[in-house]
Amino acid sequence: MKTLLWLLRGKALALAGLTCLVAAGLALPLYADELPAYPLTVENGHFTPETVTVPAGQRFKIVVTNKGPGPEEFESIELKKETVLAPGVTRAVVFAPLKPGTYKFFGDFHPETAKGQIVVK
Repeated sequence: MKTLLWLLRGKALALAGLTCLVAAGLALPLYADELPAYPLTVENGHFTPETVTVPAGQRFKIVVTNKGPGPEEFESIELKKETVLAPGVTRAVVFAPLKPGTYKFFGDFHPETAKGQIVVK
């Protein structure tokens, strides 16, 4: 009888732990959706806007949309971020809190014209 109670107790603890993990997993996407979002479009080898201004010390995301006509990349060497977008694709890039300053980004497919900056104030 003690063995049966011990097994049931173990299963109840495991179920409680699993419930907590599932609840935590469901909460994560909600937190990510609450981040301030800043739109950025790339079209014909140019980013619009060229300057994205964000507050210092706060997580945020830049939502990049490639309107084409070809592929483009959002890349920032100093922030160690990059993502390639096919035409018509929208993708969010999440950033950790940044210190005040100016951080450059560019498009690797059009490095001469696809340039921009994130200004953190």
